[in-house]
Amino acid sequence: MSAVEGVRVHAVERGSRWRRLTGVAVTALALILLQPHAASAVEPGVPDPPNQLITDTGEGDLSDADKDFATKVRLAGLWEIPAGEMAQQKSKDPRIQAIGKDISAQHVILDKMVRAASRKLDIPLPDKPNADQQKWLGEMRAAEGTDFDQIYIDRLRAAHGKIFPAIATIRTSTRNDTIRKLAQRANQFVMTHLTLLESSGIVDFAALPTAPPPAAATSSAAAAPAALSASESSSQSTSALVSTPILIAVVVAAFGIAAFASRRFLPDTRRRRRYRSPF
Repeated sequence: MSAVEGVRVHAVERGSRWRRLTGVAVTALALILLQPHAASAVEPGVPDPPNQLITDTGEGDLSDADKDFATKVRLAGLWEIPAGEMAQQKSKDPRIQAIGKDISAQHVILDKMVRAASRKLDIPLPDKPNADQQKWLGEMRAAEGTDFDQIYIDRLRAAHGKIFPAIATIRTSTRNDTIRKLAQRANQFVMTHLTLLESSGIVDFAALPTAPPPAAATSSAAAAPAALSASESSSQSTSALVSTPILIAVVVAAFGIAAFASRRFLPDTRRRRRYRSPF
């Protein structure tokens, strides 16, 4: 290969590299422009409630609802712990076994929390499951294989669906410090258990009770959509303000890459004019 041909080949290779880099930059820019929200949607992660910020002094009026809530938390552990142990022993599905192990172990922790709260507030707690819970445990003892799996998942998913709104009510209404903290912790456990149970893939969602219909709109309720719309509009405006500088930065970066690539990989025409072929 002659020196001139070598220079030409090298120039072609550099030009090809430049085109590839430019293509990548342009493609990235196009994707961001086509999806403008992606530029500003930096996922911060889902926050965990800061439990250490809630006091647990036991102070505050204790209502009958608070006492009933503590009783329900205790009852949940009294039957879900043995149910999880059965899941580990009777199920042939590794996923069901893992779900049972996790939920059972977590209820041991939650049970210690509710018993500590009851001692502080002098709330009497039951020592055995109620009649319905004993019936569910009996169904599980009598079942085998996939029948057991379905009963275990269905009964626990239904029970968690009932306690979930009860926790929300206590968390937002109780006057007592200790019950408030217990409700917040219980909420985290229940949300975790709902997710674990649904990860089995066999939850019969169609059989779950439906939410009650919305209440008739009142004048104050009717004003809520307007307020929400204004809030969304403000949020969208803020999003646009945030995303615009980011898009500008991306454009500048893309052209910067292209400029650097052109200087780095394109042949220097001035050098070629000074080069004299020996042929």
